[in-house]
Amino acid sequence: MRGIMGFHARPAVLIVDEARKFKSKITIYSNGRHANAAEVFDIMSLTAKRGQAVLVEVDGEDEELAAEAILNLLTKML
Repeated sequence: MRGIMGFHARPAVLIVDEARKFKSKITIYSNGRHANAAEVFDIMSLTAKRGQAVLVEVDGEDEELAAEAILNLLTKML
């Protein structure tokens, strides 16, 4: 993660908005925690900061499209 602030409210909302476009379950992992990408407070609870790695897991019928969209968003944003 390159963003200075990490997962605060604004980026969390952007992630949620993108995740909710898909039927697949999207989970983000960081700091030994996991978050449902469709829930703002889940994402913010990760407390991911600049320089920390995050892992994104996508499972479902549109997982390839969802993974690409979330990866693109995270790359642009963070």
